[in-house]
Amino acid sequence: MSSRINIARPQPANSYNVDPNGLGNSRGFGGGPYQSSSPAPNPDDPFLKIKQIASKIEDLIDIYSQPLRPHLGSIGRFLIVVTFLEDSWRITTQWSDQCWYLEKHRHFPKFFSNLFLFLNVITMITCAPAVILKRYSEFAVCGLLAVVIVQGFGYGLIFDLNFFLRNLSVVGGLLMVFSDSMTSRKAIFAGLPSLSENDRRKYFQLAGRILLIFLFIGFILQGQWSIARVFVSIVGLAACIMVAIGFKAKWSAAFLVIVLSIFNVFINNWWSIHSAHPQRDFLKYDFFQTLSIVGGLLLLVNMGPGGLSVDEKKKEY
Repeated sequence: MSSRINIARPQPANSYNVDPNGLGNSRGFGGGPYQSSSPAPNPDDPFLKIKQIASKIEDLIDIYSQPLRPHLGSIGRFLIVVTFLEDSWRITTQWSDQCWYLEKHRHFPKFFSNLFLFLNVITMITCAPAVILKRYSEFAVCGLLAVVIVQGFGYGLIFDLNFFLRNLSVVGGLLMVFSDSMTSRKAIFAGLPSLSENDRRKYFQLAGRILLIFLFIGFILQGQWSIARVFVSIVGLAACIMVAIGFKAKWSAAFLVIVLSIFNVFINNWWSIHSAHPQRDFLKYDFFQTLSIVGGLLLLVNMGPGGLSVDEKKKEY
């Protein structure tokens, strides 16, 4: 063991010479050889002020989200799948109406329409709780993704722009769940090149971030315009771009959570419509889908934007 001892001993602090050869500039820069020659930042610089304000907002979000932070992931996962739970309940309670629509408008055979609805309900009531409880989450997410695709074609809504954009956002939320639940697995074929677990997670987080913003794009494209709507659309679109590229992603996602929650309560207020009115079901469907997208954004606030983002790249420089 004595052969591993480092014989060299550090010199005393008072014998250390920062310029043993006398090559340093005796004048220095601002009084010392290690002082930076770059000018002091201008306190009136607008970009510096914006950066300071953004930093304060991030600090406030961190402070006020502390009580919820341990539960933020669970809340996000619950909100993401709540639209599937509501959909399974709606199909079950309106079974005859659903069958009538599929048979009369989609020309499904009676047996196939019942089988179609049964498989959808079973998949949703099985996979949604699995996502909430983080049990077999990857298989559960795949099952719910299959429900989104099958229902789009089954009900003939795949070419409806509003439905398409909303479901892209729901898919984005499911991809956020998928990236959150990814666990390391052994390679199936040893020796073959494969992406690491971290690389796969980064790509899923990137895809989830981009898809999450499509609901807000749908909000911009539809409805009547007003001064307030123009203002909210411009600010919201800027926040969507920041979420997509991962720049200040946490507080821009938190801003979208607030905007979408307010929008959801005042626009999709299905509880104020009479139960016999046909518009009630459409508003209820939009309400719970928006909750799912809010859940995806909450997961983004909880997890961060991932490796493929401006925020993460800034840490490297």
